[in-house]
Amino acid sequence: MAPDSKESYASGKPTPAGQGTVDKILTPANVVTMIRICLVPVFVVALISPWPDAMGLAFLNPWKAWIAAIIFVVISCTDWIDGYLARSRGEVTDFGKFMDPLADKVLVVAALLVLIELGSLPSWPVLIIVAREFIVSGVRMVAASKGEVIAASWYGKFKTVFQMIAIVLFVVKESPAITGMLSHELNVALYILSWLVMAVALVLTIISMADYIWKARHLIGFKPKGGRARVIDNDDLAAQAEDGFENELRVDAACAVVQKALATKATVATAESCTGGLIAASLTEVPGSSAVVRGGVVSYVNDVKMKSLDVPETAFVDGSAVCEDVAVAMALGAASELGADVACSVTGIAGPGGEEPGKPVGTVWIGISSSGSAFAKEFHFKGNRENVRAQATQAALEMILEAL
Repeated sequence: MAPDSKESYASGKPTPAGQGTVDKILTPANVVTMIRICLVPVFVVALISPWPDAMGLAFLNPWKAWIAAIIFVVISCTDWIDGYLARSRGEVTDFGKFMDPLADKVLVVAALLVLIELGSLPSWPVLIIVAREFIVSGVRMVAASKGEVIAASWYGKFKTVFQMIAIVLFVVKESPAITGMLSHELNVALYILSWLVMAVALVLTIISMADYIWKARHLIGFKPKGGRARVIDNDDLAAQAEDGFENELRVDAACAVVQKALATKATVATAESCTGGLIAASLTEVPGSSAVVRGGVVSYVNDVKMKSLDVPETAFVDGSAVCEDVAVAMALGAASELGADVACSVTGIAGPGGEEPGKPVGTVWIGISSSGSAFAKEFHFKGNRENVRAQATQAALEMILEAL
């Protein structure tokens, strides 16, 4: 379900954080990311080169692995720093979205290859980890090409944590500073601990990969729960609705929004016209939604939009509410009136009889308000009234998730 879309932002207002539209590359977050990549060779050299002897510091040879491990930990910690800087400063960029995960992969793969070279780690765990990254990257590319976002789960986060801990343990477990200080029994215990942590990391690696594939099964040709192949075809949406396909996507997206809002301690509100409250209903079906959903306004006619959401009369283009300015104003009004961190608005033409010149059935504007600014995005959905409303709800939930 990948509708045509064009994105535009309210003029004169800052772009909301998290939307990936900041044009600058040399932001503090991106500088930290680039430093992280540049430090990867430093870690490799510190671990495998004879630098203590070359620098006349032979007494550091027993501690060489520990110094490399400290460098690795410092590099790993910068991942949190650049993410915090990007979000707190409202400077999430497309460059950062590309380079940040790439930096993590470069660091992990470099460390694992060095451990293979040193004989500390066999190749098969590395093959599992690298294969997972290729597969997940492929799934994300397919999802992005179809206009969908596959939400990350806690499996992936814990996978990364355990991988980092396992790498540190494998780096130091055979260093002279350890083997010379500990008894044989403690050295064996450290060896076993290293492999236990690596085993957990590998299990989480496989589970997180399976989780991505499961979430994107409708995109890569796997069969749905009902046993029928899921085909994304905007001209056959009625058949998809019969087997619950659209409903399942909507439920998954709503769950992802609530989980993300709970994790970030953010609140959400809606202002709906053509969807008639479907977005708010989808969110409130999710357990725990009462902690994050502030409420929703169904403003089906123009005077309600003006009275309940403070949409100015000048926002209506030739009297039509199906436009960018109205969507932006509705989102800002919902955020203000309901006191939400992120608000979503929907205004469009869902069924026959509502067509306007240049605006056929399926034309929908979806707005997002975040951090006091707002933007709107235009969609052109296909299908009957039910299909358009379902697709608009799905798209709105995905936009809320991205804003969070």
